[in-house]
Amino acid sequence: MTADGFKRIALSLPGAEEGSHMGAVDFRVGGRIFATLASVKEGYGNLILTPEMQKDFVSEMPEVFLPIAGGWGRMGMTHIRLSKARKEVVEGALKAAWQLRAEKNRPKKKRA
Repeated sequence: MTADGFKRIALSLPGAEEGSHMGAVDFRVGGRIFATLASVKEGYGNLILTPEMQKDFVSEMPEVFLPIAGGWGRMGMTHIRLSKARKEVVEGALKAAWQLRAEKNRPKKKRA
């Protein structure tokens, strides 16, 4: 997988838009970032997942996924090694990150 391929897949998701955060390309849905190319020079795409989702991805494919170092990683921010990731894996991971952010954008139901 290449950075261009990662970008193409991210932007194919419903409502996805390209933005920029701290000088790096990011991908948003409803104004919320779900993925970035902030670490592309190191060969990574980045996903914003929950810690539980991250644990599942890393345990299933440790050669492809790894937590971002430090506190960001403990919060679920995850690297995806582009050179080792197949298209189907990137698609699934980006869809998971996109869905997580898209769900946060849905209006909350008010309790009576």
